[in-house]
Amino acid sequence: MKRRTFGVLLASAAAVSVTGCSQSKFRTYRGPDVTSIVANKGARKMYLLHGQRTLKEYSFDLGFAPVGDKKVEGDGKTPEGTYIIDRRNPNSRFHLSLGVSYPNAEDIAEAAALGKPPGGDIFIHGQPNAFKAKGPDWTWGCIAVTNREIEDIYAMVRNGTVISIRA
Repeated sequence: MKRRTFGVLLASAAAVSVTGCSQSKFRTYRGPDVTSIVANKGARKMYLLHGQRTLKEYSFDLGFAPVGDKKVEGDGKTPEGTYIIDRRNPNSRFHLSLGVSYPNAEDIAEAAALGKPPGGDIFIHGQPNAFKAKGPDWTWGCIAVTNREIEDIYAMVRNGTVISIRA
């Protein structure tokens, strides 16, 4: 009888430890507000700021044509300028994602002068769910971090946060 009780307890403990270890991609953050984001494309560094103080720093990958400002749809470039985080996608093809308000009026005018659409759907996101990223600068113009990092960023950054993307 004792052996059976021990077996049942062991099986129960194993079940609890397996289910207890599952982690959600949705994290909580109770620190200072992120008041702005600065992404330096050349250095591949992104900073989450509270005023002038850096709260977190991340390395990232860019679009497949990383040098220069995004001008038109499909150019593989990451835009440069000041935008806002304007949407969240908890069901992203890239783990989680935060939308960047590209294109703005200036971007639209630049693309129109070239007779082409400006593109859109620029995000800060994690790694792809369906395929493996190949090397650096694999996105279509987005800013890509690791899945663990986008979980933290997603928790810390609110819609309306200003993001400055610099060369």
